[in-house]
Amino acid sequence: MSAGSVLQRGRRAAERLMVDTCLIRRVTGTSTDPDTGQITPTFSTVYSGKCRVQQATANPGDTTTGDAELLMVPRVLWLPVASSPDVRAGDRVEMTASVYDPDLTGRRFVVRGEFAKSHATARRLGIEEVTS
Repeated sequence: MSAGSVLQRGRRAAERLMVDTCLIRRVTGTSTDPDTGQITPTFSTVYSGKCRVQQATANPGDTTTGDAELLMVPRVLWLPVASSPDVRAGDRVEMTASVYDPDLTGRRFVVRGEFAKSHATARRLGIEEVTS
């Protein structure tokens, strides 16, 4: 049995656990409303498809920014290796559906950590949701 065939079996097994879906977009620029002057970011889609979200630690971290207290909850986003090569730190993730945790649907995250590994069964990206 070759390393390649074992890796393919591992990737298929990892993807069977990816029962949720997400949309990952990257800011490509901005547009300005000529009437209000409001600046809005523009996006391009870098990935849309199956995924899995796992909480990275049992205890989230707290931080204070100015007068606001924020709860920082680090998580890990799993994506199929072959179909998600262009996802980078700073990209924005929106959960579009979750089979077993309906509370995940609609939540938004930012990719904080990139991933590279020779024999990866899934692309595991550090993501962070900021809640107040």
